[in-house]
Amino acid sequence: MLKLNPKTKRRLGYLMYAGILIIGIVLLFLPADFFDEGDSLCLSVVLFNTECYGCGMTRGVQHLLHFNFATAWEYNKLSIIVLPLMTYLIITSFWKFHKEGQQTDSEDVEK
Repeated sequence: MLKLNPKTKRRLGYLMYAGILIIGIVLLFLPADFFDEGDSLCLSVVLFNTECYGCGMTRGVQHLLHFNFATAWEYNKLSIIVLPLMTYLIITSFWKFHKEGQQTDSEDVEK
């Protein structure tokens, strides 16, 4: 197992959060109907011809990002809950990661 020093771990963490932010920005600039066409990749649909609770989530979230609430509701009713919850979890995770990094920095300075 590869051991990384704390500064490298922090840099990789910030890089990961930057990647998540870039993905969000790209999704905002894509048209709302970008994912509407094409076959389903869901194993439940492919193998059993039955939709699961996650079916349409990507399309619903994409329409929700573009404030098309009715279309998002049609694709997946849970997208109205998932997008704000996912945003909250990412922000709180980043905040916790950032605060822990500041604490380790202050401990390094004291040594």
